[in-house]
Amino acid sequence: MRLMQLQKPEVKNNRKTLRKLPARLAILKYFLEYLFAEPDAAFFKSLGLNCVRIADDDNPRVLKTDGFRHLDRAIETCAKHQIYTIIDMHTAPGGQNGGWHCDAGVHIAGFWVHKDFQDRRVWLWEEIARHYKDNPWVAGYNLMNEPAESHSTGLVHFYDRVYEAIRTIDENHILFLDGNTYSIDFSAFPDDAKERWKNAAFTMQAEFLQYVVYGFPASPAPHDRDTYQRKRAWMDQRGLCVWNGEWGPVYARREYDGEETDEINERRYNVLKDQLDIYALHRLSWSIWLYKDIGFQGMVYVSRDTPCMKIFDKLLEQKFRLAVDAWGTNDRYVRHIYQPIIDLIKENMAEVNRSLYPPIWSLENRVARLSRTMLVAEFVVKEWADTLKGLSFEQFDEIAASFKFENCVKREGLNNLGTIGQ
Repeated sequence: MRLMQLQKPEVKNNRKTLRKLPARLAILKYFLEYLFAEPDAAFFKSLGLNCVRIADDDNPRVLKTDGFRHLDRAIETCAKHQIYTIIDMHTAPGGQNGGWHCDAGVHIAGFWVHKDFQDRRVWLWEEIARHYKDNPWVAGYNLMNEPAESHSTGLVHFYDRVYEAIRTIDENHILFLDGNTYSIDFSAFPDDAKERWKNAAFTMQAEFLQYVVYGFPASPAPHDRDTYQRKRAWMDQRGLCVWNGEWGPVYARREYDGEETDEINERRYNVLKDQLDIYALHRLSWSIWLYKDIGFQGMVYVSRDTPCMKIFDKLLEQKFRLAVDAWGTNDRYVRHIYQPIIDLIKENMAEVNRSLYPPIWSLENRVARLSRTMLVAEFVVKEWADTLKGLSFEQFDEIAASFKFENCVKREGLNNLGTIGQ
């Protein structure tokens, strides 16, 4: 088998075409090209890493070939450096869980409510399998990121459906199956999982394994290993292949955490080192979250001297202060505002009735998600959009180019751990 080489359009013509597009579409297309390119793959390989997990409608069931163009480019770039890719369907129509990263806009996982959403997901996986079935540098397909289906049986039924659909087209690639409830619960999975879903790996994006609690702001004492050992035992007893698709601490940032930044990050590097030692001991394959961002968790991150970070500087500070992110947020400036809501529920609702699905959301977390990260965040969005009004094509291009490898900072404390991939 060989990689299919795609003709790349001339940059000059490509830019001329993009100038005719609305600015929001032009910046998106360039952002995708700048985000991961040849220098990124070379750096990634230099760390001893050999696999990248790539996280992927107004017109459902009409395939957007331009999407394949960008995905093909990333996969081919990795292949040149002998890096495998895992295609990760990170969101689903309607949202496969109530998390912010599903782009559903609400805390209800509508994917499990409407069969048409599930049908569209199966159809898209068929198209992806058809496109990549002969590509040896695609390691496999991560069918659904962190599903949360309150009855569990719906997830198993969906896996049965999509497994059959893909295997009709592609018998070679590994299928990566996340557990239920954000990939921590395998209790409803069949005992014959190994025979039922052949050539599959089971994804433990779970508590201790994933984003260790004490890697986050305002976190409690170190978590023990019970969760990991329990989940690992379930898989080992059945002879299943295990993979951790996401993990890694959130790092302090000097502009927000001040003089404590280095001390905080040193503790988080120690967390990461402990996890790597456990993975090595148990021969567990993993994919770190994530490669590139604006300074939150990335192995490399956009420099604060770039146009992107300069134009959004005040808004990023506002977002941090209001704690409108659901991810690794420190609520120290607004905790007193939301505490009365928490107290109201505690005082008027029996404890048994305060435990809603998913159980990993505490009462405090649920109040934060519905009030701060949805209600307040909805008002913040317009301010971000207004910041971009009136910008020229060249200015949009500069913002997108901020994500080029040469405009990023390497997180040496993370990247030098041992070397991380060896």
